Amino acid sequence: MAAALAVPSGVLAQGAGLGASGELVDPDVLRVCSDPSNMPFSDESGKGFENKLAELVAAKTGRKSVAYTWFPMATGFVRSTLRANRCDIIMGYAQGDELVQNTNAYYRSTYVMIYKKDSGLDGVDTIEDSKLANKKIGVVAGTPPSANLAKVGYMKNVHPYPLMVDTRLAPSMAEVMIKELESGVIDVAILWGPMAGYYAKEIDPNLTVIPLVKEKTGHMAYRITMGVRPSDQEWKRTLNKVIRENQSEINKILLNFQVPLVDENNKLITQ
Repeated sequence: MAAALAVPSGVLAQGAGLGASGELVDPDVLRVCSDPSNMPFSDESGKGFENKLAELVAAKTGRKSVAYTWFPMATGFVRSTLRANRCDIIMGYAQGDELVQNTNAYYRSTYVMIYKKDSGLDGVDTIEDSKLANKKIGVVAGTPPSANLAKVGYMKNVHPYPLMVDTRLAPSMAEVMIKELESGVIDVAILWGPMAGYYAKEIDPNLTVIPLVKEKTGHMAYRITMGVRPSDQEWKRTLNKVIRENQSEINKILLNFQVPLVDENNKLITQ
């Protein structure tokens, strides 16, 4: 009953398939646009943290169930899912992307650096550290840390990994990178925090994971929102209310998946 009351009366008054003011948002089923094989974010078996967040949102907005439209998170994802009205929400989307209308951010995370303990890198917490000068550094091509590596002249040491991978056919680059760190192909891995934290724990909980919050240049931390259609204003307001009233529960889900959370001052959030 409490969950149902959280839904604007205009939404409840509409028939199935139509939200408030003619918005094409299903009031009975949370229709999620998602990647079927993209851990730790989502997968078809419901193990990802975005799957858990979808269950939370469904409960708080009075939805009876969660249904998925599966499509790989690659070129054409938004066009083939949300924009085609096949689903009503993308659970995780970077703030500022014009392809969707963003809700308020529900978490902020950062790129991280990972290395083995007792590998001569203990205490290294920035990309410009001279201890990295002769180390083999794994980084996903085209991501923000690449610019910082270039500025300090370390690109000659970089072992690049592809940005786009269809994880239905191949393992996640985060998984590959951390396994190659374990095997000695690279000495350091630099990648997006939510992926890094999850796979580091899965592969070797003793790895050192350092959030890159001390970089003097570049942009390492990003706000993550939920994405909806630009026309769905009432739906966005409903989701913002859910985020505002359930932030501690959202944080708990994310922290359980080892997502490094940082506030607007780049201080780590631990609860």
